[in-house]
This record gives sequence, structure tokens and C-alpha cells, in this order.
Amino acid sequence: MRMTDLQRCELRPGRLVEWTLHPAAVGAAHALPDDARPPAYVQESHLRTARWMRQGGLHVPSWLGTVFDLPGPVDLDALHTALRDWTQRHETLRSGFRWRGDEVRRFTLDAASVALRRTEVGRFRETAALSRYLQDRFDTVADALSWPNFIFTAIVRADGATLCMAFDHSNVDSYSIQRIPAEIHELYAAALQGRTVPVAPVASYVDFCASERTDADRADPTHPVVARWREFIGRCGGRLPGFPVDLGLGPAAPAAFPGLSHPSAGPAPGDPSPTDPASAPAPWPRPCLPAQKLLHEMVADDADAAAFEAYCRPHGGSLVGVLAAVALITREISGLRVYRTVVPFHTRVRSRWADSMGWYVGGAPIEVPVGQAAGFDDALRMVRAALREARPLARMPVARVLPLLGADFRPTSPDLYSIVSYVDARAVAGSERWQEQKAYGLIRVSYGDQVCAWVTRLHEGLQFACRYPDTPVAYANMRLVVERLRERVVETARTAAATTQGVRV
Repeated sequence: MRMTDLQRCELRPGRLVEWTLHPAAVGAAHALPDDARPPAYVQESHLRTARWMRQGGLHVPSWLGTVFDLPGPVDLDALHTALRDWTQRHETLRSGFRWRGDEVRRFTLDAASVALRRTEVGRFRETAALSRYLQDRFDTVADALSWPNFIFTAIVRADGATLCMAFDHSNVDSYSIQRIPAEIHELYAAALQGRTVPVAPVASYVDFCASERTDADRADPTHPVVARWREFIGRCGGRLPGFPVDLGLGPAAPAAFPGLSHPSAGPAPGDPSPTDPASAPAPWPRPCLPAQKLLHEMVADDADAAAFEAYCRPHGGSLVGVLAAVALITREISGLRVYRTVVPFHTRVRSRWADSMGWYVGGAPIEVPVGQAAGFDDALRMVRAALREARPLARMPVARVLPLLGADFRPTSPDLYSIVSYVDARAVAGSERWQEQKAYGLIRVSYGDQVCAWVTRLHEGLQFACRYPDTPVAYANMRLVVERLRERVVETARTAAATTQGVRV
């Protein structure tokens, strides 16, 4: 599905209905003892980051979501059943966090206790007003420092409904978001027919978090992965890499960022509530982040995207091709000799996690000596070699590694680094119907000093989306990146096509 924001996802006005976890279920969850399974390192870092920013007076919404259509007329009772059954299916949605002193502890509601409350919000006649309402509502509910931290809504019309669903990032990644439309359609169809969906139990992200953390806790400052990160950050000048073009922000501030450490201030000992982050004075510098903007568009149609993939396949495919293209483009714009970045990889390394909702993402550092590349083929070989060496490092959570660097490293931004992510979404169940269903993945664009870019292979082609600091310089340079990426993909596709036809190029 195309990645975008609420303002650009074809919302049509109608009667708005919302579902949240029922107050009785919320009360039961908060009364539960701690779950022995700890948060994932990425979840704990996410919570600490949000708390630090809130203490400094800055609310940075970071939820993810999805929008898609259901055919009508819609049976709201059947939809209620489908949403409840889906919430029961994925344990991460039933699991929240509380502070015990400065420790983050988990609690988890059992599936049988899940109940949803349906609320009639009212009728909206203008898309702009509807989008503003939904964004404000999602900012409030799908928040890292509250629980439940997800919300489901439906914009109901005579010809159908548009579902808009939002989740704090601690529950989902982009692959999780992409799976939602097919699952909800299947459960809704079953509810309409009065039958159940015969599926095997879905593996729990909460279990994955415990397993991953157990493995990661075996690392110490002498671990080879930690040593590799230390060398990489040293060559980045003591920082994690940003996107290597001028973003119009000036020199980075030297302020320390506490999202991966354990600052002394926090809720009072024994306070179970994660909803009062301002209860203690912030022990770190006040956060100050620029507003961001969204840039998104198609950079290739299906034919050109397929030809680009075919050309890059001997070197590892489109991920390698996209990173090689970006490395060359940033060399052209900035004159850099070595392209350094952190590549996101999924951590669903076992098939049991394939159907599970969660934040299954790790990062691996790569260095590409792009200054030595004579052309695209050289860059492809360099990126492939760098990825092959780095990929195993993604198994170790970055949020575990960085504190082990000690005084050698202090992050300076809640977005730890800029990313260029590539996902081929064509194998996701139901993806062939996304255009028909007007299905989108939602990005909440708010504040940040980094560039986060998502390149997605869809059935209709290749999409580029990114959020970037809202400065004229950043806009000009990111537009240049997109245009040159389009040129590189199309040029490579034409070369591949001509070569296949036996034409000398």
C-alpha cells in the first residue's frame, strides 16, 4: 500500500463511528500484576524518548496507521465483532507498560477479557474537518505514554465505509500495517455469515520481545557487534549518520539524548502510571525539533520497476539497487566519498512470526565507498558486499548496543538516524486489491531533524515517501533526490530492456 498521511488518503465525509477498548477491560488490565516478559529494547527506548520529550514540553506524535474501504452497506455489529476478534488475535495490542520507579514493566490482558466500546461521534460533511478531527483524536489515543494506545474508526456512508486505524509505533511496523486490510476483510465477511475463521493461533510479539531481549542481554561492551558499531560511529564523527544532504538545519546541537539510557528523574517509586511524564523535572536539555513535511510520489510504473528489479537481481535485487542509487545521488549532491547509513531489516527470521503484529525491525550499519564507483554497476557491487557483511548485525537491537558504547557515544535526536527503507509489498495477502480498496499506510508527520524514507514496491510500480525537516533547503534537496532516483530507475530499466532485446547500449 502507498505510504502517505491522513490529508492525502482520499477520505470521503460521512458518519464517524469509533471503537476503543472498553473501560471495563482497561480497568482489568491496569489491575493486573506485572507480566514477567520485558519490553523489547526498541519499545523501551520508544517510551523513554516520548517521556523525555514530554517532560521538555514537546509532544511528538509517532503513530502509524492504515486506511481502507469496506463495501456497503456496512453492518456495524459484524464490523464490531471483526475488530474485537482481531484485537484478541494479536497479543501486543492487549499488552501495555507501566513505570516502576525508573523501570518499564509490562502488563498483558488475556484475550477472553477483550471488549470494545463503540461510540457514535457524528456526521462530517467536509473532508478537511474530518481529517483534522481524526488526526487530533489519533494523537491523543495512539500515544506511547497512554494505554490502550490504539483506536479504530469507520466513516460510514450508504455505499460502504472507510476504516481508519491508528496504533502507537510500539505495536506495529510497516509490514504489520500492510497485513491489516486482508485480515479485517476476512473477519468481517465471517461475521456477516455468522461463522468463525479457522486459523491457527498467531504467534505473539510479546513472546518475541522476551526472547530477543534474553539474547541481547548476553552482549557486553566487548561483543563483536558492539565493536563494529563503535568503529562505524567513530567514522561518522561520533554520531549516527543523518541523510547526507544539506537539510538547512545548521550544525547539530551537542545536547545529549536520553532515549537509550536511564536518567535519574522519572515517576515516583511504585507509580504504575505511564501517563504523567511531567511529574519530575526533565534532567536533560529541553528538546527542540523542527516541524516536518511529507513528500510522496510514484517514481516508476510496474514495467519500469520490474525491469529495474531484473537488472539489479544478480546483485541482490531492488533493495541493493535503491541503496546504490541513493548513494550515487547523495555523492552528486554533497560530494561525499563514503555513503554511511543504517539499513532497516525485518527480524521475522522464523516463519512463526510471519503473521504476527509487532515492531519487528532491526538496524545494521553499512559503509559504501561510493567515491570509488565508476558507475551504477560498481555501486551495486559495493552495496551488495556491504549488506552481506552487515545484515547479521541487525539481530542485535540498536537500543541495546548504544548504551554499551558508554561515554564514546551520545545520541542527539529522537530519530536515532535517517533511514532509506525498501519493502516489496506484492506478496502481502490482499495486496492486489489495495487500489480497489483505496488502502493506504499512514505516517504521522510531526517533528524531527532526520529524513525517514520508505521505498515500496507495489503491483502498480515503485513509490517513494519520506518525512523531512520543513526547511526550503531540505525541500529542494529531497525533491532533487526523488527526481534523480526516478531518472536512475527509468534509465536502468531502459538499459535492461534494451539488453534483453539484444540492442547494444
